[in-house]
Amino acid sequence: MIEPRHLLVVDDDDRIRELLKQYLARAGFRVTTARDASAARRVLARLDFDLLVLDVMMPGEDGFSLTAWLRTRAGESGATPVLMLTARDRPADRIEGLTLGADDYLAKPFEPRELLLRIEAILRRRAPRAPVMTSIALGRCRFDVARGELTRDDDPVRLTEAEARLLQVLAKFAHAPVHRQDLAAADGAGRGVDIHVTRLRRKIENDPVNPRYLKTVRGRGYMLTPD
Repeated sequence: MIEPRHLLVVDDDDRIRELLKQYLARAGFRVTTARDASAARRVLARLDFDLLVLDVMMPGEDGFSLTAWLRTRAGESGATPVLMLTARDRPADRIEGLTLGADDYLAKPFEPRELLLRIEAILRRRAPRAPVMTSIALGRCRFDVARGELTRDDDPVRLTEAEARLLQVLAKFAHAPVHRQDLAAADGAGRGVDIHVTRLRRKIENDPVNPRYLKTVRGRGYMLTPD
């Protein structure tokens, strides 16, 4: 069975967000929603998506800024296609969105069928995603990415919920730096990233003071370098 494509719909209008979710789900997509850019960042720190449907005009951070931030991310996540929705249809706005890395731009109000056709056209142009790693080796340790479970010499190692989430995010971007703000978003409350990393090193590394697998990237954050 082919897994459905996963879309993230970001819109501050509750009615539009729910209508889009229902329509796209009926079209065969798996749909996750977020009410603003802050919520979208938290979701993107934990999950991969095939495409974002992103409203431009939102309170706080707008869709232009969120798209620019997304394009700075490492790995497949930073290349996730973006279809922008906006009530502003000025040429300058379309140019700004496309310049920042959006793949398409649709003005409100729009026909749901047109939105669906544009999404399908973008996805057809995209190469298939690389297989997602299900587990990674860290010396004597192995981490099951999907389950969030760590073992050492085949014996279970207890992880807190926050430690498991952080390790999942780091594994998702293995061999690439992950910004502290992304790790803070994955941590939920956004606090204690350095404490969690220190504790993870004690569980993973043979020499936590000189880490081989969970490294600090000065000025950026942290990077996981599995075997």
